[in-house]
Amino acid sequence: MEQPALIIGGKGKTGSRVAERLQAKGKEILFVSRSTGFDWTDRGTWAAALQGASAAYITYYPDLAVKGAPDDIEALAKLAVSLGVRRLVLLSGRGEPEAQESERRLIASGADWTIVRASWFNQNFDEGQFAPMILEGEMALPVSRVREPFIDADDIADVAAAALTNPRHIGQLYEVTGPRLLTFAEAIGEIGRASGRQVKFHTIPNEAFVEELRAAEVPEDLAELLVELFTVVLDGRNEYLTDGVERALGRPPKDFAGYARDAAARGAWK
Repeated sequence: MEQPALIIGGKGKTGSRVAERLQAKGKEILFVSRSTGFDWTDRGTWAAALQGASAAYITYYPDLAVKGAPDDIEALAKLAVSLGVRRLVLLSGRGEPEAQESERRLIASGADWTIVRASWFNQNFDEGQFAPMILEGEMALPVSRVREPFIDADDIADVAAAALTNPRHIGQLYEVTGPRLLTFAEAIGEIGRASGRQVKFHTIPNEAFVEELRAAEVPEDLAELLVELFTVVLDGRNEYLTDGVERALGRPPKDFAGYARDAAARGAWK
């Protein structure tokens, strides 16, 4: 890529990691987010962000599960192609109808596309919304025995960086998962063993979860998203493993236990 690669959401869990990998390959990077003036709710800010880029890694805020996301992805993809930014890599969501519609719109845009379809990140437990609960020693969520194939953000970034730099990934949909299924309680158990912390997990009713979000003053859009993910997407629909990481990279994905050990060694839960 002679021109820079654009990272939409360059300070996020995966965007920052994709940028690190591209920079390690000697690629020039452009970062855009709300802090730089790019706003998913203001299409007038999009063209300036795309100018001068050769490719783009697209993460959508707050999540592709929200209503209106497909329209935005379609509009951005068409604008990007019209400006000569044909190489587009989209971070999508497993089991989310709006996300799958966004994928279809991207594919129809005429872009040289790759889709990385993921679910819950390992890093949600140390860099995201679950970290404060772990530090407090108690996690209460409206989910019980549903198992998730938690995926590591480093694996997602490796796949996305490869897709941005190697044409063999054009036209590929990589549904990525970790190597095994875990309940949230089992994931917390792995963190406890790795960190030495005693963390209790409780299943709570959805109404109690909503009240907790309000008490914590979680922004309304994020609160609505979390309720959607826990009450709709976490119904078992993603309770299976895929080979997306291995197809893209030729290696297995990182196991949650390895993630927990590495995060604990960094002092993530001290």
